[in-house]
Amino acid sequence: QYYSTYTIVDRYKYLEHIFSVIAELDPRYQDPYEVGALIAIYEARNLELALKILDLGLAKNPNQWIFPFQAGHYAQIAKDFELARKYYEKTMNIPGAPDIAKRLYATASFMTMDLKTSWETWQEIYETATDQRVKEISIRHLYRVKAAMDIRALEEAIARFQERYGRNPREPEELVEVRLLAALPKDLDGEDYIYNPDSGEISPPKIWWKR
Repeated sequence: QYYSTYTIVDRYKYLEHIFSVIAELDPRYQDPYEVGALIAIYEARNLELALKILDLGLAKNPNQWIFPFQAGHYAQIAKDFELARKYYEKTMNIPGAPDIAKRLYATASFMTMDLKTSWETWQEIYETATDQRVKEISIRHLYRVKAAMDIRALEEAIARFQERYGRNPREPEELVEVRLLAALPKDLDGEDYIYNPDSGEISPPKIWWKR
């Protein structure tokens, strides 16, 4: 009631103190941690406080995956994907955590450009999934991650070619001819990447989510 009375201008001032007291009085009462974090993130617009309350909930209830899961969600909303990834990793390691936590971890890894981890995680999800829908989701993400890795390798090779010859390669095969690449990578379906010799830009042959 106190926090829903919008005429009280300082209603967020004691959030941390009040929810800390509740946690001391009944550390296993989970609702206050979730409610406190909701108030902090959506009303007070205080991500740091929301995460602090959820961290407290996890410290008092280390077997409850919901706390790092929600923290990862809030961090993702704030576009702090490195922080989101850490929370999703914590979630994954708690027994009973939902399978989607691993998918969110793989996605957050991609957003931080840790492409190796993202690739390996999506591969594991694909290989262990029993749900066909999850397999299809995994394949689309694997396509996106592989395209990102391949394009990065091609762009690095093109940059070295430009330094060496002062121009863009006329075609990607030149990168192999001058031994900047052992072979030209192809997308997950075995198709060639699209190369623009004027700009030196590389793009995938298809949009990953429409694969």
